[in-house]
Order: sequence, then C-alpha cells, then structure tokens
Amino acid sequence: MRSAPATNAYTTSWIGNTYGGGSKWVQNYVEAMYVGPDGTVYTNSTWDEAGREAGIYKNGDVVGPDFQLHGWSRVGGKAITANSKYIYLAMFQGSMGKIKEDYPPEGTSWYCVRRYTLSGKAAGFAGGRGYDQSMLIVSTKNPVTGLATVGNQLYVSIAKANRVSVYNTDTMTEVRNFSVSNPGQITIDKQGNLWIIQAKDGSTPPQILHYSAEGKRLPKVIADVVDPSAIAIDNQGRLLVAENGPRQQVLIYNIAGKPKQVGTFGIERGIFAGVPGEVGDLKFYGISGVGTDAAGNIYVNSNGFHNAGTDLRKFSPSGKLQWRLLGLHFVDNADTDPQSDGVDVYTKHEYFHMDYKKPAGKQWTYKSYTVNPFKYPQDPRLHTAPTSVFFRRIQGKPFMFLTDMYQSFMQIYRFNPTTDGKLAIPSAMFSGTSIKDGKPVESWPPNQPQEDKEWIWRDNNGNGAFDKGEYDASNRDYPYLGGWWVDSKGDLWKSLRTQEGIRHYPLQGLDAKGNPIYSYSSMKKDKTPSLFTDVRRIEYFPKTDTMYLSGFTKDHPAPDDDAGAAGSEIVRFDNWSQGNRTPRWRTVIPHDTTGKREVVTIAMSVAGDYVFSVTVKKPEVSVYNAATGKLVQKLKPGPEVAGESGWIDIPYGIRAFRRSNGEYLVFVEEDWKGKVIVYQLPR
Repeated sequence: MRSAPATNAYTTSWIGNTYGGGSKWVQNYVEAMYVGPDGTVYTNSTWDEAGREAGIYKNGDVVGPDFQLHGWSRVGGKAITANSKYIYLAMFQGSMGKIKEDYPPEGTSWYCVRRYTLSGKAAGFAGGRGYDQSMLIVSTKNPVTGLATVGNQLYVSIAKANRVSVYNTDTMTEVRNFSVSNPGQITIDKQGNLWIIQAKDGSTPPQILHYSAEGKRLPKVIADVVDPSAIAIDNQGRLLVAENGPRQQVLIYNIAGKPKQVGTFGIERGIFAGVPGEVGDLKFYGISGVGTDAAGNIYVNSNGFHNAGTDLRKFSPSGKLQWRLLGLHFVDNADTDPQSDGVDVYTKHEYFHMDYKKPAGKQWTYKSYTVNPFKYPQDPRLHTAPTSVFFRRIQGKPFMFLTDMYQSFMQIYRFNPTTDGKLAIPSAMFSGTSIKDGKPVESWPPNQPQEDKEWIWRDNNGNGAFDKGEYDASNRDYPYLGGWWVDSKGDLWKSLRTQEGIRHYPLQGLDAKGNPIYSYSSMKKDKTPSLFTDVRRIEYFPKTDTMYLSGFTKDHPAPDDDAGAAGSEIVRFDNWSQGNRTPRWRTVIPHDTTGKREVVTIAMSVAGDYVFSVTVKKPEVSVYNAATGKLVQKLKPGPEVAGESGWIDIPYGIRAFRRSNGEYLVFVEEDWKGKVIVYQLPR
C-alpha cells in the first residue's frame, strides 16, 4: 500500500475554458454576436452560470464587465448591437413581487432592450424603466429576436409579434414600426437598407428579406438557405449569412444587384467534413454568430448544438486563424479512456488530448466534437441534459456512458472511426420506471413503450435512431434511483432507494452492430445491506470483488429527503459476489444534520488506493484511504483557478483515475466559470 500523498502536494489545473477563472472566463454559450469596426466583439445569451450572459471580447482577451443580467429575475437574450456611443442588448426582466424599485408587477414580465455605454455600464435615459432606468420595454409577451442600428435609429424585431419597431438611439422613443412576418436577426447594408432573417415557420421555409429604412418591402430576397442563424455586412458591402444547416458555412452574397452567392467561408459540412468530429480551424459547428471589422477580419462563433459551448474565432481576411476563445462546459464532468493512461479525456460533447508536462490550464487540446445532429438527429444529447461521463473499454472497444443530474437515464455510445470518425454513435439507453400519474408518455424518444414501465433501448439496426421493436420494456421497478455505475467489464449497476435496491445488469456481449447487450431477463436483484436506510452511490470492482456504497444509514440518518445527496457514510464490502455483507470499513462523510443543506456530499469516486468525495456548496474534495476508510487529505481549488469553484450539483461531479506512474487525476465539475477542474496528485 502506498503512503498517502503529502498534504497540499497537488496542483490544480482545468480543461475546457481558455481562462481559469477570477475576472476572466469565457461564457457558457453565445446566442447573438455583434462585431464593431475596431474588432470589439459583443455577445449575448440567455444564461451564464457566473453572470456573463453578455460579454465583450477583443484581441483574443476577455474585456467584458458585469452587465448585471443575472439574478433579480433578470437574464440576457438573443440579440445585441452597438454604435459609436452605446451597446443595445435584448434581455428579460421578471417580477420580484412587492418591491420599491421599478420591477414588473406580479404575474407579468418585461422583454426589453437595455442600453449600456461601450464600457458596459448601464446607460439610463428619460423614461427608462427598471431599477436603473436603462431598460426599454418593447413587449410583455414576446422576446426580442433582432437588433441593428444606423445613424440615430435602432431597429428591434419581435418574431412572434410580426413587427419591427424603430427607436431613436439617444432618446429611446419609438419613431415608427412596420409589419414583417416572423422577423429575426437584422443587419443594415451600406445603402441604409435592412436585411432581415425570416426563420423557418412550420412548412414555410426560411428567407432573408430586404426592407427600406422606412419599412417598405423591397424586391430582393435570398431563399437558397436552409437554416440562417446570423447575418452581417462586411467591409466590401457583401452580405454574410451563417448557414447553420448541413453546410455549416458562412455564405457570402453580392447584393449590389440581384443577390448572388459569390463565395463561402469555412469548410463545407464544417466539423463533419474530412474526419467527422475532428476540430479544424475552418470547421464550424452550430454557428450562432458572424461579423467583420473595418479591416475585413472575420469573426465566427460556433455554439455546438443544444447550446454545447462557446467557440469564438477571429480570422484574417485571407482566412487564417488569429485567435480562438473557448468556454465548452456547463454542468459537465470528465472521464478518461482507461486505455490511454489518462491522456484521452472525454466530456459529454468533447474529446481532449492531454499533455500533463505543460503548465496548468495549458495541458488540454480540444480535438473533437462528438455530436452530429444531421446524421443522428435522435442523439439523446440533443433532447436531454446529460451531465456525467463514464468511459469504458468493452472487449477492447471504446464506449461512453452518460447519465444526468437526476440519474433518470443511462445513455450509451459506441465509436466507429471507419464510418463516423470521432463521433459518438447512439447505441443503447436505460430509462427508469417513471411515475406518470395518468400523464401521457413524453414525445421523445419516439416509439417508446406506453406502459408505466422502465425500458432498455438498443440500436439493433445500427442507424442511431429509436425504432420500433428496439425496446425491452418487460420490467417495472422502484422509481427512485440512488445511483448508476459501469464496472470494468461493462456490467451496469443501479442502486434504488429501497431495501431491495441493488440491480446488476451483466453484459451479455456485443451485437452485430457493436452495441452492448443488456436485458431484464438477465438482470440480478440484491438486497441493500441492512445498515443502510437509503442507499445512493454504487461502485463495484470485479477484479477485486470489492463494492463501495454510499448512502444514509441507521446510525447517521437523513434529516430530510435530499434526493441529490450521496449520503452520510461510504462503506466498503469485500467478497461482494460471494455474499459477504459485513463491511470492511465504514466512514462518515460530510453530511447535513440540520436540514439546512449547508454541508452535503454529492459524489464519490474510487481509484487505486483512494476514495474521493466532494461536497456541494463548498467544493472540497476529501481523500480517504481505500484500505482503511481513514481521511488522509483534502483538496481545494488552488491559485491556478483563483481559488474558486461553483457548486457541485451533479451526482457524479467527481471522477478519479490512477495513471501508470502512480499519479492521480481527479476531475471535478466546475460549471460556474465553464470548465472542469483537474487535480493532479503525485504518487
């Protein structure tokens, strides 16, 4: 048995964000973008965990201040623009109940344009609303979908109202409005005329419409688009259109006469070209913003799909990458391919290659994005919110398992480099018994059983879709889960919060398409050890026949029903498969005793000679000796990440791995500032 590492003999690093924290981090995702003539990039979104719903970036650096769009029932929006004096952005202001300041009455909301100085300070105006008089209420029902300025006029589109309103940029009073069906983002050409995205609406295909500044419909139209997501005018007066359909390119139009596509920017099919999923400078994916500066430099933001993260890039006019900013993680944790000795690391959407000889925060290289919504539109990651990766090798082949914050499912993905490059292919999925109470079955996934039972789906025909005849729905079980686990053989384990709560799904092999086979007929049930009143996490190691369980016990019961907690004790059992239920050791972990939930352990992970756990509000990692259960060390975020971390709010927010050189890697969720923390403990 190795001795415990010396206290504090560890380093803190991170993956997934260009910056480690403090005053600098790249926001969770970007839903709207405007580029000023000097190359300043202004962004907006509906959420950032640390409050950067809106951001300012320049020269590859974070400039952005606090726009005060977080908390107090405020969030950002999906439109932003600026002129030589002010920033204008879409935002939402909800009610705060009875309060002295100017907020919406109870039961109502404001969809606003908020004005700021170019440094990001709120710029109030006569008649402005909100606590600082900087908000222009444009609707109480529908969000702003586009913003643009020219001269002293601000154009505001509201798709659901079928209207574009025009305001004076200084007084913020309405000048006029005109009707446009389903208007989205707006840009203004050098003649002062408007180009407006009209998004797809049911069977009506998308178009880009042309209007005069006064609101008169002009004859020019662009209809050869599939999913236009952003538009801008470049320094040559050409129209740039972000095509977010299968092409994943920026389309370039000469609009001097009849609009004509005269070029493209980016590789056709984006990240799915060449080796599918492999990252490349000109390979885009989920384009949410495009713009240019006065020198003709081009800026593109890729958001992934289902708001996967920020990938903001600047290119020279010739197309050479100048800089790139990444903020890839939100409610996410990492695991390593065990065959790679910790070098290949996966999160729910991304794959990274690690070089641990480099300085903290510089060790990771973003190599691939593993989701393809065009080939696999039923990929569960596009329809659910997974948070935690278990990466395993089964019969030498790589598989990725994902569960969510509520442990309501287990998704399984396979890989086939020959047909799909770096993509993760939907392979199988477990869904627990749900309590429907007469409610209809969810619309996704398609073809799922209608009975009030749990089910296993397996992609029998290999097309990554949930087809009829691919479900096993022969079991109904206790609906409240405590945890999931995938052991080194590929067997699945599940703990249910009941006295007969251990479920074991032995792997039955791989089918002809390479999918792992599980069934209810081969499932094994076992009783929860009697010392537990509520079992939660479960980790079994077949090589040593060792079981680790966490949960609440008779000696340390739960003060209330905190469904997310890992419990009050971690317990080790040896010779589990032989029927032994006498603990080798029990250790009490930080837990709530008051009902106030100030101290809650949420996750555990076993690797090598240690058991690791992490708490929620004060994200402190406890390290226990796996042989004795005794506490040997605690880990806290180091100066490399400004000594800070957000709450750990997912049940597998910690994942540990021991490398061949004896070093331990401990991955911890850190969605506050869009990254995953990596602790490195020497042998």
